[in-house]
Formats: sequence, C-alpha cells, structure tokens
Amino acid sequence: MGDYARRSGFPEQDLGASMQNHPGFKYSSAKTVEYIELEEGDSFEVGDYRLTVIHTPGHTNGHICLYDEEKKIFFSGDHVLGDITPNIASWSDDLDPLDQYLTSLEKVDRLEVDLCLPGHRSLIQNFHERIGELLEHHRVRANEVIEILEAGDKNAYDTAGQMTWSIRANSWEEFPVMQRWFATGEAIAHLIYIEGKGMIQKQELDNLIVYSTEGGQRL
Repeated sequence: MGDYARRSGFPEQDLGASMQNHPGFKYSSAKTVEYIELEEGDSFEVGDYRLTVIHTPGHTNGHICLYDEEKKIFFSGDHVLGDITPNIASWSDDLDPLDQYLTSLEKVDRLEVDLCLPGHRSLIQNFHERIGELLEHHRVRANEVIEILEAGDKNAYDTAGQMTWSIRANSWEEFPVMQRWFATGEAIAHLIYIEGKGMIQKQELDNLIVYSTEGGQRL
C-alpha cells in the first residue's frame, strides 16, 4: 500500500504516520481470531432468522452481506450505509473495486428488502432509494474526476486535493493525514474505474502514476 501510495503522489513524509494511524493497523486484534469462512449462497440459522450469504465485493474484495428472505431483512455491513457513503478505495492495479462495488449494488437492488441494518450509524428503511443515491453519487464523482483532469494531467493525490469533500478544512494541505489517505484511496478507485471505461489514460513517469484525458466524455 505504501509503495502504491508513493507512486500515486502521496507525500513521503506522511507515509509513516498514515501506516501507523490506519484503523486497520491501529485497532487490529492482538490475537488470532477464529472465524468460519462463508461463501455466496451459504445459509445458517440464528434464533428465528435464516440468513443467506451474499458476496458483495467493493468495500473489500471479500465483503459479504446477510439476507433473511422471509423477513426481508438485509444486514449490509459496509456495503450500503444510510447517511455516509462507504469508503471504496484502491492501492493496487490488481482490481477495480469501484466497478465491483457498483455491480454489487445492482445485485442486491434486486432483493426484496423492508429493513436494512448497516455496519455504521442509522437503520435504512428506504433501501432501494438509498442504492439509487449511492449509484448516482459515484457517477457524479467520476465525472468530477474527469473534469479535474481536463485542466491538466495529475496523479491521484493531486486529483483528490481538487475533489469535493465534506470535511471542514481551509485547504487540502490542512486535511488530517488519515483523511488525505482515505481521500487519495478513493481517488485512485475512481481513476482506475474511469480508465477501465476507456475515458482517461494512465502512464507512469519517473515512478509516478499520472492520468490524463482528452475531455468531452462523461458517464
């Protein structure tokens, strides 16, 4: 992750702090956690509930949701959130997590859901409406990235610095280091997604990944 962040323009002097303060590292378990590996279509019973596993890659490659078809209850984890958008980030060329995420959203949108229980914050009563909002959010986001690149070639870090964020700060440089880390990861995910659509071009110059576009295209 650190090497890809460096090649994406993330400041060298902030990489150490980013690694040490990353929640996945900072709050990771001090001991081995025993768990059962579940796959698409597996099901199990807990009390009066029969839950079926639905593989929803995007937020992470192995992300799953749980669905009770009879009660129309959906445990969405970090796949569908109510008042914030899930963090869809990338630190590798191996996958296109945003494309995975959007495909996973469309997949679960076909389910009958009366109540969605996410991994964070409030319950979701308007499941399908919220999915529509998330799909539109990323369409707008992708078009914003294209517009930023139309002003000139940029790496992911500089692209993130011109994207719209809800955090309160006077400038990109004043963002807390972890917020700049997460923002850069999201920018990379959008750049990889748009490149996959053939709408922007990527090249690596002096060990720095730079994106460009001829403009005119929108999602």
